Amino acid sequence: MRNALNGRRFLGSPWINRVFVGFSLLVFLPIPADGQVPHGRPEDVGLSSDRLQRVHQAIQRHIDAGAITGAVTLVARGGQIAHFEAHGVMDLESNAPMRKDSVFQIMSMTKPVTAVSVLMMIEEGKLRLSDRVSAFIPAFKEVMVATERLPRSATVEELRASAEPADREITIRDLLTHTSGMVRNAPRMPGETLESYVPTLANVPLEFQPGSDWAYSGLSGPDVLARIVEIVSGEAYDRFVQHRIFDPLGMHDTAYYPSDKLRSRLVTLYNTTPQGFERNPDPHRFLSQTFFSGGAGLISTAEDYLQFAQMLANGGTLNGQRFLSPRTVELMASNHVGDMFNGKLGFPEQGFGFGLLVARMEDHVSAGWRLPDDSFGWFGAYGTQAWINRTEELVTLVMIQNLNYEVQRDFENAVVQALID
Repeated sequence: MRNALNGRRFLGSPWINRVFVGFSLLVFLPIPADGQVPHGRPEDVGLSSDRLQRVHQAIQRHIDAGAITGAVTLVARGGQIAHFEAHGVMDLESNAPMRKDSVFQIMSMTKPVTAVSVLMMIEEGKLRLSDRVSAFIPAFKEVMVATERLPRSATVEELRASAEPADREITIRDLLTHTSGMVRNAPRMPGETLESYVPTLANVPLEFQPGSDWAYSGLSGPDVLARIVEIVSGEAYDRFVQHRIFDPLGMHDTAYYPSDKLRSRLVTLYNTTPQGFERNPDPHRFLSQTFFSGGAGLISTAEDYLQFAQMLANGGTLNGQRFLSPRTVELMASNHVGDMFNGKLGFPEQGFGFGLLVARMEDHVSAGWRLPDDSFGWFGAYGTQAWINRTEELVTLVMIQNLNYEVQRDFENAVVQALID
């Protein structure tokens, strides 16, 4: 049968027998007008209420140990929220409790939004994965590749002094898969925009020949993609994502810069030191009113980001609105790089692949992770994380602002052990 709320098919015989439950959901839980994913009983979607309590227990252990200040955790299955909880505090000085609608800097969880933006333009015939970047930004016609491994402090001039021409031009696919070689950034001035800044990135030599390796392009590559979306769509990137993604999905608390309403719910950033937590001295360095990065910079809430993740879990649709075709979502979540991603950026030596600005779980046993196979998603530098699994109809989110991989792994384990169907 199909989930009456999101048009998704329940998978597995235990769910097929719940015809009456599905009918009851249809009658008593109307589709929210603003596109919000509804709440439901865990047992109705194959999760154990008792076992889901271990999510809080796992998070609380890390709070008590001084690893994180607080968190928001969310689990959705079958198009319904089965677990949604706030833990700890959002600010140590005021001891303000964490709220379910607390606002987080999601950093690189901006990247999947950029991937969807690019894929929308591909579906409209305005881009191809094989397109050369120089077709849209001519400065990238003749990029260089560094021949020496220089320190991160090396200037652009020093890098270019020992560089050679690239074997081929960078493509859209290279940027989406982190195989472009665009690892370093160029200096960015205050008040700069994508239009003024992105062409300067063409002067920075690549770390390797395009397509020959995988290396994380934290900002530069996705920023180029965001600029290309601006060019082919004809509007500023922040406006594009607002009216094409955020507004239709009901993501009212997602933006590049906090309004006064959002600022009051913004979780305080802390650095973890041997002496304990210290306030981040530059907490708003990635927030901008002029530079709308494709790689980082968005703020959001757990429930807001769920709308975006649930749309992908549903194969590109949410509550009657289609954003991408199912085949395009499959393209985004497929492994495009073979084994090149394994062992990179702190990920396991085996078991993972990489799609279009998302990682993909290929073999959870080999990887030693508890996420089910075929899960895809990404995380942010301050600790936010989202994973999507279309086969399990599962979306998991943990939102923290002190990056801690043990918290993420323990959260995943607590979710997976609660799956009973």
